[in-house]
Amino acid sequence: MSKAVPEMNKYVFNQGEWEWWDLEAPEWSSSNLTRLEEELPETGIWLKVIKEVESNYLSVRYPDGRHPLLFGTLQYSVKETLTSNHNANVFHFFVHGSRLVTINLDERTRMIMCSEERTRMLHECSSGADGLFILVRLLLHYFQNGMDHFELNLRPLEESMEKNNARTLMDKILNSRFELLYWSNMFVPFQELISASREAYLDTLDNNPFFQRMLYRIERIQRLFEHYEREIDTLISIDNAISGFRGNEITKTLTIVTAVFTPATVVGAVWGMNFENLIWTKAPWGFTVVMIATLISMAGMYIWMRKKGFTGDLLRASKKERNI
Repeated sequence: MSKAVPEMNKYVFNQGEWEWWDLEAPEWSSSNLTRLEEELPETGIWLKVIKEVESNYLSVRYPDGRHPLLFGTLQYSVKETLTSNHNANVFHFFVHGSRLVTINLDERTRMIMCSEERTRMLHECSSGADGLFILVRLLLHYFQNGMDHFELNLRPLEESMEKNNARTLMDKILNSRFELLYWSNMFVPFQELISASREAYLDTLDNNPFFQRMLYRIERIQRLFEHYEREIDTLISIDNAISGFRGNEITKTLTIVTAVFTPATVVGAVWGMNFENLIWTKAPWGFTVVMIATLISMAGMYIWMRKKGFTGDLLRASKKERNI
């Protein structure tokens, strides 16, 4: 590899069969972009479009009506933990024949692409599209790292739900759901890139090993997303079921307590009235008889409800079962 000018690198592979132009352009007025358009006039339409792009973008065009031109903008993240959309990196790419042009690729990705392993792979490529497939496959590796970190956080959450389903768990589940949604939304353009590549290069990709490797990695990540989506949806369903069960148990408990104490409430209301001739009020044994009668009534109410099956297993539940 040989560098042309600072912040504008030109790499030649496979004995000059194709080139990779790698640029840094913090501002759209950068001299690198001006020089790029002068040396590669076909990039003019691309540079005009990407200046107006604020998110992901893909386009397939045929300037001469025959040879495809593939360009766009992709967002990705090299970080495993996401806190906001500001974690996203954005780079622009342009593929036409034997040339691949990238703008604002992050330094970490650039270093990996220039490693000995990737360099050998790039020398096996025969076009700029092959080089793009290798680059995108590397970017997809960041998604896999993110999913690995996501799984590490998800497993303790599942264990915590199994042992003690506290109210704060739903907040954690929703946070995980939003994190997965963030990764999933960022992943969609990479799936779209598969269709755009097929549109541009048609059946020539069927036997292209670089495209196939990228395709298989995308399918792997897609299966991870689908699995974790189902897993989180299951956790939400379990939490909803447990919440409903708890609500029913609480309602049943209050109903049983109210019913059992109804005789005592009635006795207290009657004996609390200001009647002078109320029986047993002046007898020394009156209070004892009334209390015994009240307790017997309460016990009878509970026995009757239990025989009818109204109490269920509520009053026989173990401490461990109550912790669900």
